[in-house]
Amino acid sequence: MGKNILFILAFLIVITSCNSQKKAKQYDIRTIAFYNLENLFDTINDVNKNDEASPIMELKSNKSKVYWDKIEKLSSTIAQIGAEKTNTSPAIIGVSEVENLNVLEDLIKSKHLINNDYGIIHYDSPDKRGIDVALLYQKKYFNPIYHEAFNPNIYSDNVKIYTRDQLLVSGYLDDELIHIIVNHWPSRRGGEKASRPNREKAAYQNTKIIDQVRKQDESAKILIMGDFNDDPINSSFKKVLQTKSRKKEVSKDDLYNPYEDMFRRGFNTLKYRDKINLFDMIFFTSPLLDKGEKDYTTYKMYKAMIFNKAFLTTKKGKYKGYPFRSFSNGNYTGGYSDHYPVYLYLIKEKN
Repeated sequence: MGKNILFILAFLIVITSCNSQKKAKQYDIRTIAFYNLENLFDTINDVNKNDEASPIMELKSNKSKVYWDKIEKLSSTIAQIGAEKTNTSPAIIGVSEVENLNVLEDLIKSKHLINNDYGIIHYDSPDKRGIDVALLYQKKYFNPIYHEAFNPNIYSDNVKIYTRDQLLVSGYLDDELIHIIVNHWPSRRGGEKASRPNREKAAYQNTKIIDQVRKQDESAKILIMGDFNDDPINSSFKKVLQTKSRKKEVSKDDLYNPYEDMFRRGFNTLKYRDKINLFDMIFFTSPLLDKGEKDYTTYKMYKAMIFNKAFLTTKKGKYKGYPFRSFSNGNYTGGYSDHYPVYLYLIKEKN
């Protein structure tokens, strides 16, 4: 009888110890995000670019007031992305539709972001209006070691398309090497079909950047983000990049796009003429994908999301349900952007 009691007590101690170990497991969680900032231009005319065509320059009055209100709204939004899990703004966020380094510095110095000590990686792109992409990162989480801007060199009927660079940044997220490619592909001006080859060429440039990274890092963890001006089911993704939407179909050299399934279920990051689109995405290489193993000893994607909070959405009128944009018909609407931000969580077990 005594031996049985001792055995039961020993068994309970083991079970309790195992449960305690399970409960004690903790994770580092980092938010990776992308946001099209909808014409974040300053109020100073740059004679070297066609910034006069930007909405803020076309305003008749209150340009400075509008600019700082937009900075306030965008920085407040960025501060909230992913914060419900991490208690801070994104560790890394790619942005598009920014004019120059100055507007990015104003953004990160705002009261909502200044305490997070963001760094900036930015190149002036060849885009005729001066629209650029950039990467912002919290210095305490990410240490960049290399960056380069790639001109996609797109031609249409032997005429060069002056579009945005593709920005590659490599660095250490905590102690783990990752690579980020920030994109803003050519628009659909002239129609989706007529402009499709331009985005397919932009996608091909992405494949070349990925190949370049893999030559140095065969099992590279690469995150590709941006405003692609294409949906995840378009040919640029399915034929050129050959992205996969089902985890079980992702092999070693494949790209997994969690936003394809979201799009099929009716989610969007913008609307145009009452049609939904999901142009803003973050997809990635297979080493960042957990396929059910629940092995988080290195960083893996936990969940991908769209930051489509109610305050970012138009509440009434003709554009009810659309993202609450900043500019419309030559006026400032007091909104945020005509795109929703997207983000995902990377998680890893703490040592």
